[in-house]
Amino acid sequence: MSQASGSISHRIMQKVSSKEFRSYLMSTHFWGPVVNWGIPLAAIADTKKDPSVISGNMTLALCIYSGLFMRFALAVKPTNYLLFACHATNEVAQLTQGYRYLDYYK
Repeated sequence: MSQASGSISHRIMQKVSSKEFRSYLMSTHFWGPVVNWGIPLAAIADTKKDPSVISGNMTLALCIYSGLFMRFALAVKPTNYLLFACHATNEVAQLTQGYRYLDYYK
């Protein structure tokens, strides 16, 4: 192993083993977004399903929900980029589902 890669791995291990990082892993600032990833993953999986099963009302509600929480993720201190990424992904997935819904029922 080269000197540079040894130094990088040492710094990563120091960061991961720090009290601050362990505290972050045990917080809702981390686990909330991790659990929340189920929503966009389900929406992405649903893009393979027939558009007749899409609920327009639920898709709209989830678009509004993710839009609000994207703003919240940037407003809290410290900024929660993991939550922002989750809701940005969900917003794109829900807009895709909304397009499929409108295209199907036009």
